[in-house]
Amino acid sequence: MNIGFDAKRAYHNGTGLGHYSRTLIRSLSEYYPEHQYYLFNPKKSGRFNLQAENIHEVRPQNFPSTLFRSAWRSRWVKTDLKKYKIDLYHGLSHEIPLGIDKTGIKSVVTIHDLVHERYPEQYNPVDVRIYSRKFRYACEHARKVIAISEQTKKDIIDFYKTPEEKIAVCYQSCNPAFGKEVSEQEKERVKKMYGLPDKFFLYVGSIIERKNLLNICKAMFLLRNETGIPLVAIGDGTRYKQQVKDYIMQNGLGKRVILLSENPSAKSSKAFQSAADFPAIYQSAIAMIYPSFFEGFGIPVLEALWSRLPVITSNVSCLPEAGGEGAYYVNPGNAEEIAEGMKRMYSDKELVATMKEKGWLHAQRFTQQKSAETVMNVYKGLT
Repeated sequence: MNIGFDAKRAYHNGTGLGHYSRTLIRSLSEYYPEHQYYLFNPKKSGRFNLQAENIHEVRPQNFPSTLFRSAWRSRWVKTDLKKYKIDLYHGLSHEIPLGIDKTGIKSVVTIHDLVHERYPEQYNPVDVRIYSRKFRYACEHARKVIAISEQTKKDIIDFYKTPEEKIAVCYQSCNPAFGKEVSEQEKERVKKMYGLPDKFFLYVGSIIERKNLLNICKAMFLLRNETGIPLVAIGDGTRYKQQVKDYIMQNGLGKRVILLSENPSAKSSKAFQSAADFPAIYQSAIAMIYPSFFEGFGIPVLEALWSRLPVITSNVSCLPEAGGEGAYYVNPGNAEEIAEGMKRMYSDKELVATMKEKGWLHAQRFTQQKSAETVMNVYKGLT
């Protein structure tokens, strides 16, 4: 088969949607090399490398597509799909080209979450309308819908009334680098480069309201007299991030909460921007703290489990799916529970050892090969 992908996020996105796209494309290329994979990328990027013998990047070549790249991606790309004899097109992040169902080209769309439907107040109203229209269109017109968790499948049925039999749950994997043991020498190099402390808790994710960094900071305040272990937060944001920074300043946590993405070395490092240094950071931490209120899946949880890093996460949404028996669960709205979990992570060595083992075993459900197999089965079911 010639399989096409909406590759905008694969080439340009450094967060969850980008990681999902790159990991899946690489996994399919490796485990199903008999197929050809065409990545439709609206503009050039030197940030991520997706080269392989059976992977081909396609960018708009002619006017007006070279000027109106967004229109090329959402509409005009159909001409290129026909040119390259694409048998099946996969929209990796909620969208498919308008009218693709009339071309004879089979299409699949991955829906990661419907957060904008659950928490519209956290978005610009115009964005909510745009997302709803795009997501709903994709669910209606794609031949098959991939949900990345049972939680997302339920939401697609509830909000868009998509028939259950049209939806397949295909769990994602993560970069295999997280499952490889990082040498002490490499960990020391990364610590020195970014000025990391010897011991720290870790948060990874966009600094937005539902991901709940503020309550982690409140837990750090509750622990201020019990431990000097700081929190390292990787991620960025705008309005909510300023709320977090204000809380840090007002409560004297400036040396206890490190916003690593503001570090000059992190800003200038390609290895940080591409997440190449993240496995070393994960494996240097005491625990991952990820008490999000809602997720489509929660990829940092899986990255931590592969890294044999204990995880504190939420007892709601899809996070018990991601963490299984290997995580420590808390009420995300309760800073005291988060603080108690953090306290146990640095004081209860037996619990930590058990969590590492159970977490590693649970992570084996989400290997690259299994992830690629479930998606390829969806493709084959349409041919």
